[in-house]
Amino acid sequence: MIPESFIQELLARVDIVDVIERYVPLRKAGANYQACCPFHTEKTPSFTVSPSKQFYHCFGCGAHGSAIGFIMQYCGLGFVEAVEELAGQIGLPVPREVSARSQEKSRQQPLTERMARAARFYREQLKASPKAIDYLKGRGLTGEIAAKYGLGYAPDDWQGLARVFDDYADAAMVECGLVIENEQGRRYDRFRDRIMFPIQDGRGNVIGFGGRVLGQGEPKYLNSPETPLFRKGEELYGLPQARAAIRAENRVIVVEGYMDVVALAQFGVANAVATLGTATTPVHVRKLLRLADSVVFCFDGDAAGRKAAWRALEASLEALGDDKLVGFLFLPAEHDPDSFVRTEGAEAFRRLAAQPTTLAEFLMRELKSASDLSTAEGRARLVHEAKPYLTRLAAPLLRLQLVRAVAEAAALSPSEVEAQLGLKPMPRGRPAPPKARQRLAPAALERTLLLTVLRRPERAARLPLELVSRDSAEGEALCAIAAAIEQAALPAGNLGLLLEHFRGSPHEPIIALLVAESESTASDEGELEAVFADAVEQLRRRDLSRQIGLLNAKARAGTLSREERQRLAELLALKSA
Repeated sequence: MIPESFIQELLARVDIVDVIERYVPLRKAGANYQACCPFHTEKTPSFTVSPSKQFYHCFGCGAHGSAIGFIMQYCGLGFVEAVEELAGQIGLPVPREVSARSQEKSRQQPLTERMARAARFYREQLKASPKAIDYLKGRGLTGEIAAKYGLGYAPDDWQGLARVFDDYADAAMVECGLVIENEQGRRYDRFRDRIMFPIQDGRGNVIGFGGRVLGQGEPKYLNSPETPLFRKGEELYGLPQARAAIRAENRVIVVEGYMDVVALAQFGVANAVATLGTATTPVHVRKLLRLADSVVFCFDGDAAGRKAAWRALEASLEALGDDKLVGFLFLPAEHDPDSFVRTEGAEAFRRLAAQPTTLAEFLMRELKSASDLSTAEGRARLVHEAKPYLTRLAAPLLRLQLVRAVAEAAALSPSEVEAQLGLKPMPRGRPAPPKARQRLAPAALERTLLLTVLRRPERAARLPLELVSRDSAEGEALCAIAAAIEQAALPAGNLGLLLEHFRGSPHEPIIALLVAESESTASDEGELEAVFADAVEQLRRRDLSRQIGLLNAKARAGTLSREERQRLAELLALKSA
C-alpha cells in the first residue's frame, strides 16, 4: 500500500486548481474557481474548485473529491494509478518500497517503449500498403479516423519487426507479445498481413494490439496475449479516444469488435468501446461506471449475443448503483454495429442506444423464460434461480424493485421472497464491515455535527467526544475525524486530504454521502457556526436528560442514595436553567 505520509506530502505539494486546469479551463469566481462540469453536460457552470479546501464539488451532479479523486474520475484510473499520475506531474517519485507494483512498473517501462515503436512501424507500413489502404476505404473509413485510432498494417513478412528492432532476438520481444518463439527456437512476428488496432491504457500508452486479417483467413481477429502490460479482463479498446464523448453524453456503448468501434466513430457515434476478445468483467463495468451514469452493451440478437449479454449482466451486478443504469441493445440478427450504422444511420443507432432493455427487464425476462410460471414448481424454481443475482446486486433500491417483481411472478409477497433468499438491506458505497453496515441509519444530532465538521474539519477538535454517540455511522466518523486532527494526521481545513485519509475505511460511505450534502447546503459560515454550537449544546442537554433518566429510574426502584438524590436535584436545576 502507498504510505499515508506520502499521500499527505503529495496533496500538500500540489494545488488542486493547477491539477484540474490541466484538463478543464477554470475561471475565478470570488474565492473559488468555476467551470462547466466535466462529468455531466451543462450550460451554466456548477463545478466549483476550492483552493482553501483543496476540494472540488459539482452542485449539479454531486461529483466531488480531492486532486487524486479528480484524476481517478476524469481519467478513469484506479487509486494507485491516479497517485502515480499526479506524482509524475510534479516529479515526485512514489516510494519504491510501496509494493511490488512499483517494481512491476519499472519492469514494464522498456516493454511500453517497444510497443510504442511497433505502433509507429505499423502506422508507417499502412501508408506504404495500397491494399491495406484500399481495404480500410472499402470499409468506409477516412484517413482522419484511421489516424485518430492509430490504425496500422503488419506486413506479410515473417520478421518484419526486425527492420526497427536491432535486438529482435531479445527476450522482451516475446514478453510483450510482438514475437512468437517456436519449440525449435525460431522467431517470427505474431502479426502478419493484418490491419493493426493499437490498444491503449488510460494514459494513452500502447499495451497491446488487435490484428484483423485482410480478406479471408483464420483467425479473423488475432489479439495480443496476456503480458505484463496487457490484461484483457481489465482493458477496453477505444477508451482514450471515446472518453470526451462518453462524458458529454453521460453514456458509454460497449460493442464486441474493433471495427465496430471505429465504424461507429466514423459516423459520429464516438462514445463506443469494445471488450478485447473476452467476456465483460466486473473490472470493465466499474471502470466505465466511473465515467458515465449509463452503460449500454450492444450485441447481436442471436443466441451468441444473448449469451454474451448475460455474462455482461452478471459482471455488472456488484458494480451497479441506484444512480447508474446498465442496459442492453440487441440488434437485428442480420446486423452488427458496423453494418447497422452504415445501412440505418447514426441517428437510428442513437435512438436504440437511448432506450435499451434495462438490466432489470433483461434479468426478469430470462428468469421467467426458464420456468413454467403456471405451476407451483415453476414459480418456486423462479425464486430459486433469482437468488444468486439478487444477493449479488449492489444497488439496494433496484434490488427491492426486483424482489417485488420476483414476488409478483411467483405469487408470493416481497417479505416472503426476502425471507426465503435471506436478503437484508444493503448500504450504498463501498461495502463496510458488518458492524458498520448495520449502523448507516442516521442519528440526527451526530448527522448535523458531521455536516458542519465537513464544511470546516477543524471544528472536530472542539467536539465534546465523550458525549458523541458511537451507535451510528455519523458518530463513529465524527470521533475518527477528531482523532485524526488531534494526532496531526489531518491539517485543518483540507477537505480533500480528509477524503483521502478515510478512503477505503468503514467511515468512507457516510463521509462521502454527507460531503455532497454539506457542500450543496447554501449556508454562510456564521450560520453554520451557530448550527454547530447549537448541536453541541443539544449534545449536552441530551446527556443531561440521560443522566436524569437513570437517576429517576433508581428513585422509582427505591435505590437512590443521598448523594445521588442531591445530584438529581442539581441536574434538574441545570435542565430548567
